[in-house]
Amino acid sequence: MNRPLFSDSPTNLAEMSVSELSGSIKRTVETAFDHVRVRGEISGYRGPHSSGHAYFSLKDDKARIDAVIWKGSFSKLRFRPEEGMEVIATGKITTFPGSSKYQIVIEALEPAGAGALMALIEERKRKLAAEGLFDPAAKQLLPFMPQVIGVITSPTGAVIRDILHRIADRFPVHVIVWPVKVQGEGSGDEVASAIRGFNALGPDGPIKRPDVLIVARGGGSLEDLWSFNDEAVVRAAAESHIPLISAVGHETDWTLIDHAADVRAPTPTGAAEMAVPVKADLQAQIAALSARLRGCSSRQMDTRRQNLKALVRALPSLDQLLALPRRRFDEAAMGLGRGLEKTALVKRGSLERAKAGLRLELLTVRLAERRRHIVEHVLRTDRCLERQLMRERGRIGRVEVSLAALPARLVTHIGRERLQLTALMRHADSSMRNAMGQRLAAVAAQDRVLQSLSYKNVLQRGYAVVRDENDQPLTRAEAIAAGAAITLEFADGRISALAGEGSEPLVSTPSSSAPTSKKRSAKPVEPAEGPPKQGSLF
Repeated sequence: MNRPLFSDSPTNLAEMSVSELSGSIKRTVETAFDHVRVRGEISGYRGPHSSGHAYFSLKDDKARIDAVIWKGSFSKLRFRPEEGMEVIATGKITTFPGSSKYQIVIEALEPAGAGALMALIEERKRKLAAEGLFDPAAKQLLPFMPQVIGVITSPTGAVIRDILHRIADRFPVHVIVWPVKVQGEGSGDEVASAIRGFNALGPDGPIKRPDVLIVARGGGSLEDLWSFNDEAVVRAAAESHIPLISAVGHETDWTLIDHAADVRAPTPTGAAEMAVPVKADLQAQIAALSARLRGCSSRQMDTRRQNLKALVRALPSLDQLLALPRRRFDEAAMGLGRGLEKTALVKRGSLERAKAGLRLELLTVRLAERRRHIVEHVLRTDRCLERQLMRERGRIGRVEVSLAALPARLVTHIGRERLQLTALMRHADSSMRNAMGQRLAAVAAQDRVLQSLSYKNVLQRGYAVVRDENDQPLTRAEAIAAGAAITLEFADGRISALAGEGSEPLVSTPSSSAPTSKKRSAKPVEPAEGPPKQGSLF
């Protein structure tokens, strides 16, 4: 018997759709594995997604399972997942019907023991050291005496009280506390933000910028100190422009911020001791240095005083220094008198020679010659002007005669030229009169100068010229012998007299002025022996 090609199913199982089957499997898996703890190594972690969820895998040497941390659970994790980190994940198993895969939804995450944390720290330390964040050459020196100290720690712990108490005991300064969480979720970000916040303060702002920073917290386990191994904290400490002291935990506790800080303190109290000196020790040191300075100054002054005394003894005395200048001064004083006498003689000779050329007769002759020369020049000028006028008038007459013979058509033009010529003649006559007036004024001015220099003007003021029998002027009374005949010349004439007391005038002859002077000056007087005797003009 042959079977039909198509027939109904021989089983009584109900048919299910793919969605129904996937949903059944999902419920079964979630019911059976609603709370599990899985240990494995994180693989394929790229950080949180833009939605806030994190997707990666957990693996060991034989298997692999997908893992997801939803956004709400991710923000509550104490540790951030990192690639290659061995962790213990707590959550539930579920499936994803869209791809027929199962995965673990992680609700809590913790490192798989201290060994894994230490390995993670060593790996991070190598990475940051390769970037130069722990380079000793980049470390800054702490200021010797800071004025403001910034402290980054919890405001409620014993650490801040220990730091403040220690600073107050050693050297009281202004302390600014930036309160942060020192453990738990978000504590690393707060510490990093505090370090950068202190560095962002301006030097002239309302809050003074610290001169040194202290990052401190008490001791604890590796998990408690994990915030100070955070990469953000290490980078902020390395980038700080303010010197930073790391005081995290006890002396045996080491974190990555200790390598990035400029100085590591064994305890928070030790950080306070490093930040400020002891005021009492400084005062004692200053007092000791002041005493040494005073002693050195005193010894130096004594040494200089002794050296000065030795130099004074080596110097010559005042008399020795002044002996040569005094002698030169005395010689100069004696030579000065002789020089004055010699100079007086030389000057007297010069004056005598000048006196010889200033005789009254010579001056009178020169004045008469100058007056005659001026008169002749005036006469010549008058004759020249007259001849010039005659020539011009003759030329004008000839021009008028020639013009009278011109045709009638030129009469008008000639009339105009005649008027212009007449005006020019008037202008020429006026110019000639002005020129003559200026020349006559100049001659009169020179004559007045000559008259003012004549000795006869002096006679007008009541003076007289005394002459001897040879008509030579006498200038000294000792040159007149008793009974000698003398002549006295006044402004209005001359009189004769005899020298001696009670003598009577003999003859009174009127004196002629200019002509007599010219006649007398024409006959040269024989010079007497010795220097000429000339009377004063005034």
